[in-house]
Amino acid sequence: MKFKINLKYFLLTTLIFLVEVLIATVLKDQFFIRAYLGDVIVVILLYTLVKSFFVTNDTKLILGIFAFSCLIEFAQFFNIAEKLGFQPGSLMYIIVGNSFSWIDIVCYGVGCLIIYLLTKIKSNHKKSKKPV
Repeated sequence: MKFKINLKYFLLTTLIFLVEVLIATVLKDQFFIRAYLGDVIVVILLYTLVKSFFVTNDTKLILGIFAFSCLIEFAQFFNIAEKLGFQPGSLMYIIVGNSFSWIDIVCYGVGCLIIYLLTKIKSNHKKSKKPV
């Protein structure tokens, strides 16, 4: 992993973060969007955040993000936010989460699959543009 700032990914991270904030605030009553789409998008947010500052192997990064997401989800099973002393409704309580769900893990998997497919499409597109 090599440190290198990538403005394109940073701007994309900012945009995706704003979408997540919009989902959490304005669209919080739209169950499908908040409960499922937000979880799909959050792994994409993590991917673009890391890519904003590091050059890394895409497949390893995607697998790492999926593992990290599952770890956080399983921590929710053990009420980690409460054990860490975060108050319900606080920013950290919301970020860490407070309820375990297998569906969330499926959503993280879908998000990681989307990233993987997009990176493969991008990689194939770059290969096809190389001069022979």
